[in-house]
Amino acid sequence: MNRKKITIVGAGNIGATLALLLARRETADITLVDIDEGIAKGKALDIMEASPILGFNAHVTGTADYADTANSDVVVITAGFPRKPGMSRDDLLFKNYEVVKSVSEQVRKYSPEAFVIVVTNPLDAMTYTALKVTGFPKERVIGMAGVLDSARFAYFISEKTGISVENIKAFVIGGHGDDMVPLTKYTTISGMPVTNFLSEEELEEIVERTRFGGGEIVKLLKTGSAFYAPAAS
Repeated sequence: MNRKKITIVGAGNIGATLALLLARRETADITLVDIDEGIAKGKALDIMEASPILGFNAHVTGTADYADTANSDVVVITAGFPRKPGMSRDDLLFKNYEVVKSVSEQVRKYSPEAFVIVVTNPLDAMTYTALKVTGFPKERVIGMAGVLDSARFAYFISEKTGISVENIKAFVIGGHGDDMVPLTKYTTISGMPVTNFLSEEELEEIVERTRFGGGEIVKLLKTGSAFYAPAAS
């Protein structure tokens, strides 16, 4: 079968989790690239050894050579330094700028027609960096945070109300940071306004928790940041 090709840059927690999720869906064949070739190849092999158990035929390969990513249809940039307790996303700006700049140069060289999704924090600045360095049209370079922030908002509502997330439609706009804007007016449960189920005070608590949702996980993990939900996003 002639599948699409997706490159994931960064074989850390987000990158490896995303590779497994995509492989299970048989969305495409996946190239996992990392500066540490052993990490990329080891995680790719581990995922492939799970294929008989999980029942997928997508192929995952690991590499440190961007030439192996050539002609990718989609490139997902997860590489970069994670947050630690007490850090904001913006504290990563200068460190991760150099990472994303370097990656974007390789994407431009080897996959000039790719659609680029940026996951690296601080997300808005890193997405802008990828846009400018690749020179791609703006409709081909996006950040993933709208999905992640909306998912967190929906989950917190579900947790508070006891209603399944499948019945909740939640929307968050704005930057992926403390100034994001959860749209309570357009958030519904089974088609009804969320205000039918939660008081103004309860909803405000959830809005604040959503804004600092990533930081809450950083504090709990102590040595890293969220990866399951960002990968799923």
